Amino acid sequence: MEKKNIDWSNIGFGYIPTEKRYVSNFKNGAWDEGCLTEDNKIVMSECAGVLQYAQTCFEGLKAYTTEDGHIVVFRPDLNAQRMVDSAKRLEMPEFPVERFVEAITEVVKANAAYVPPYGTGASLYIRPYMFGISPVIGVKPAEEYQFRAFCTPVGPYFKGGAKPITIKVSDFDRAAPNGTGHVKAGLNYAMSLHAIVTAHEEGFDENMYLDPKTRTKVEETGGANFIFVTKDNKVVTPKSDSILPSITRRSLIYVAKEYLGLEVEEREVLLEEVKDFAECGLCGTAAVISPVGKIYNHGEEICFPSGMEKMGPVIQKLYDTLTGIQMGKIEAPEGWIKRIL
Repeated sequence: MEKKNIDWSNIGFGYIPTEKRYVSNFKNGAWDEGCLTEDNKIVMSECAGVLQYAQTCFEGLKAYTTEDGHIVVFRPDLNAQRMVDSAKRLEMPEFPVERFVEAITEVVKANAAYVPPYGTGASLYIRPYMFGISPVIGVKPAEEYQFRAFCTPVGPYFKGGAKPITIKVSDFDRAAPNGTGHVKAGLNYAMSLHAIVTAHEEGFDENMYLDPKTRTKVEETGGANFIFVTKDNKVVTPKSDSILPSITRRSLIYVAKEYLGLEVEEREVLLEEVKDFAECGLCGTAAVISPVGKIYNHGEEICFPSGMEKMGPVIQKLYDTLTGIQMGKIEAPEGWIKRIL
């Protein structure tokens, strides 16, 4: 298969339209069969539920070219289940897990020429999403919905290596107690935009959000979960009912235990104990792990021993092992890798 004539090593993390995307419509209580389309435009009523009351959820995952030349996706069944959970919370119809995986498979196959070659550092980012499309003027769920999935080739999240970033403890709350912080709702990300723009204006790369009830416990950033490493190499991740269950984080926890033999704790993490950790990272689909070098907390500067030049040793091992699994260099646990071609 001939790849598209793209300078793979120099593309950024942005949107490049591809040839096909998948669409399925929910009407009269059922999803239609769905199909691939070349049309990248969406036509809807000015009163569509998504436009009036932000009734939408989404996912994000990647397809890779492995070392032996196959095209694979990483744990799509977990993305499918998380979208089911999001849909339930937002009073939207569930898009079945099996159909979600089939849709991803069709989209990747149809756009295989856009999957970057192995060794370029690039990948094919896949964005499934669902939204209320029928007119809604009273505050209530829509009656009709659309599920879509498109893909776009993206470069590595970090150009020139993953340099540690600097973050701040935010004065804003990411989620309300008993709210929607645990699902991938578009509205969660909309409310975080002002906070991230503010952080950037102040010279920081990201925000650390605290629990909205007591503001004493670490939760997550606007789009990633935290991973900490203690001075005796124990991996610690915050546990809360209002953070998104990151697929990357869950995978890294398994890697830490089963591949690296590390002790792992999933527990509440107090802000006051962050200064005692040796390493810190943000984990998510885009970058796998983004190392954190400094955290600013209203005048207090927390500097991790791992420094501002490179990843700490434990986070580096976690990163290398998980990316090795994704790229086919390290044998994957059963069910983690779905081969497309």
